[in-house]
Amino acid sequence: MARCAFMAGEEFAIKLERLATDMDAVAREAIYEGTKIVADEVKKNLQAVISEEATGGLVDAFGITPIDKDIHGWNAKVGFDGYDETQKTKKYPKGVAYQLKARAMESGTSTRRKKPFMRPAMKATKLRVTEKMNEIIDQRTREIFG
Repeated sequence: MARCAFMAGEEFAIKLERLATDMDAVAREAIYEGTKIVADEVKKNLQAVISEEATGGLVDAFGITPIDKDIHGWNAKVGFDGYDETQKTKKYPKGVAYQLKARAMESGTSTRRKKPFMRPAMKATKLRVTEKMNEIIDQRTREIFG
């Protein structure tokens, strides 16, 4: 087991303690802002690829999950929730799941050409998301350390 000891002033120790207690809030804020950038880009791409006669249900079903912490760290997901109740069938009594419709649009099917909207959004926003999250973390750290 590694051990690290250093002598520092009481003020510095208080700031480190405050940073440790505020880190959850800082992480949540950074992840939310990063996820918001991705979600906005996905919605923009999705609206560009859906047909004119679409009901808009797929766009409305898109959203962000609540931010949570698990054994791997903090995370939030973007995706689709619910069912298209206008397309109830014997196979899909609740209606076709929006996740299924989005997957068919993203990757294509045997009868439908693919119209990617998720992958291009992820690719286009990766750098912006990283910069925004780093900016928020740095700003909050500077506020704590003054």
